[in-house]
Amino acid sequence: MTKAIQKITLSSSRDIPFNKLVLSQSNVRRVKAGVSIEQLAESIAQRTLLQSLSVRAVVDADGNETGMFEVPAGGRRYRALELLVKQKRMSKTQAVPCVVRERGIAEDDSVAENDERVGLHPLDQFRAFQTLRDLGLSEEDIAARHFVNPAIVKQRLRLASVSPKLHELYAEDGMTLEQLMAFSVTADHARQEQVWENVSRSGYDEPYQIRRTLTENTLRGSDRRAQFVGLDAYQRAGGGVLRDLFEHDDGGWLQDVVLLDRLVTEKLKAEAEAIAAEGWKWISVAVDFPYGHVDGLREIEGKPVDLSPEEQATIDALNAEQAKLETEYQDADELPDEIDQRLGEIEAALAAFEDRPMLYDPTEIVRAGVFISIDSEGRLAVDRGYVRPEDEVQASDPDVGQDADVSSSEGQEEGPSVQRTVVAVAGSAPDAEDDDEDAAKPLPDRLITELTAHRTLALRDALAENPAVAFQAVLHNFVLTAFYRFASSGSCLEIGLRTPNFPAQAPGLRESVSAKAVEARHEAWKARLPKSENDLWDALTALDGGAQASLFAHCASFAVNAVYEPANRYNQARVSAHGVRTRLDQADVLARAVGLDMVQAGWRPTVDNYLGRVTKPRILEAVREAKGESSAQLIDHLKKADMAKEAERLLDGSGWLPEPLRLADPDTAPVEQEGEAGSLPEFLADEEDQETVGDEDPQQLDAAE
Repeated sequence: MTKAIQKITLSSSRDIPFNKLVLSQSNVRRVKAGVSIEQLAESIAQRTLLQSLSVRAVVDADGNETGMFEVPAGGRRYRALELLVKQKRMSKTQAVPCVVRERGIAEDDSVAENDERVGLHPLDQFRAFQTLRDLGLSEEDIAARHFVNPAIVKQRLRLASVSPKLHELYAEDGMTLEQLMAFSVTADHARQEQVWENVSRSGYDEPYQIRRTLTENTLRGSDRRAQFVGLDAYQRAGGGVLRDLFEHDDGGWLQDVVLLDRLVTEKLKAEAEAIAAEGWKWISVAVDFPYGHVDGLREIEGKPVDLSPEEQATIDALNAEQAKLETEYQDADELPDEIDQRLGEIEAALAAFEDRPMLYDPTEIVRAGVFISIDSEGRLAVDRGYVRPEDEVQASDPDVGQDADVSSSEGQEEGPSVQRTVVAVAGSAPDAEDDDEDAAKPLPDRLITELTAHRTLALRDALAENPAVAFQAVLHNFVLTAFYRFASSGSCLEIGLRTPNFPAQAPGLRESVSAKAVEARHEAWKARLPKSENDLWDALTALDGGAQASLFAHCASFAVNAVYEPANRYNQARVSAHGVRTRLDQADVLARAVGLDMVQAGWRPTVDNYLGRVTKPRILEAVREAKGESSAQLIDHLKKADMAKEAERLLDGSGWLPEPLRLADPDTAPVEQEGEAGSLPEFLADEEDQETVGDEDPQQLDAAE
């Protein structure tokens, strides 16, 4: 026989006047913790009582109820109500909702109410604050209603902006609160999820590692460039800032480094223009100069500007005040904050007088120059009065000094001649990778091979789409083979359908538009052709002329080889310079015939396939050709890696192509003389061109700057 389940009975609830309640000695809470009684009273005043009191009837010695009730569970709420009564904000007869307990132990009720209560999960608190904000409450209002600092509310709201996917991970204990806080540096959900996927897989998932990854392409607000421009000016110009509300972030992270560099350049150039009015011969501007940049230069002597009587009196007063304060607190273990601040102000004021402008001889100014940079604190650093060896007055020429003076006066009438260097925002010290700064340096052989591999694949695709040209190309190859001995060795169509391999696997070649088109076409024909070769003849016979022509063009396209190969000692036995040159020339003929356009074929310059593989002048040349000089100047101060990334962004959609991928103009191509190999194109030029450049007058090159 099944035993009936006994149903539980809940304690009854009723409203009891407050003056009939007393705090029970059975209440186990003795130590103050959490929200204060005053704050709880304010909360009750705003929201009324949200949770009933647990009470028991007070009985006399005979066990009879006295009409009073004690509160074993809910003592803090009772004290808060008591405070409201004392403040005359609540009547002492106000009915209070209570749950009346009859059975059990009062102390057990008190312990259970506190132990079994679960605090709000941080994620629930984040979302609740966000809901209150959406309802129109300000951060200050939310803080006041929940008795927390407004900064805490800002932090919670920032956490609520983290990706919902990461919220769910945190709710399921998939990440820690500290990790979630680290992700709040940015509001980009896609970026947050991408970084979490990477760090969780790699194991480098400490909060500081997450922050570092999220801000890897930004610049610290404490950087000298940011300090020099100022955060307000940067944000007014439209720059974004990432802030960490949970840790000291040194002013945050500036997201638009290119914008900051432009602002730095503009401000430095403006300062240089002002200093140029002093008549200096040259001004060199950089964010920073390498150690020893003044070696070999003569520093001219200047005389400090004389102090006025008022300025001297100020200096004397500051010195006296400084001596008095130092004497007064010489035995103190630690200076009071206000005294320490005042001594700092005095030192700064005295330093300003020490750094007052210098006066220089006008005859020296006209041959000397100035270095302008930014110091480690983000302040403008101006170092005047350095003479280059080539600007020194020659002692053997008695008339040079007089001529220099005349030239100086004439220059001052027309305005000072100022030579500015390019602002090296990332530091003026040249990188080791930029030793080959000559823009005329040939492109690397491997890079040309990779670029022409892209072109070969695109040319195959284009030829397959043009059966008439494909027929003529094969016919041309047949005639060369039949009537011109050895001529076919230089052809770009390696008939016999021997598909040449690419000696260098270019980045992105397999995923290129041309590769996908060739593969799709091949699979389509494969599905139409019989599986057995014995049935192939009949299948081809059944095709009409157009289908046969299309299949012929597709097959012929696999023989295209427009890849550049260096005729060096490793390839000399297999390929000659003349053969490669002839191959590329015929590839140009074929490309013009099919109307090949590498831009339409899907190629675009990236860091991987071009920009990261060439010198800085080559990068600037590309941007200059595609976007103009002004765009090139925006990135000319960057290090090579950063310049390549920014150039990729600038060139996107521009249609710019490097020379190996351009369609050669037959009208401008030089006529090859019989028996001679002909001249190489510019991108294959050897050291002969470099020697020509090296013979140019260096002074003229400097003047071009």
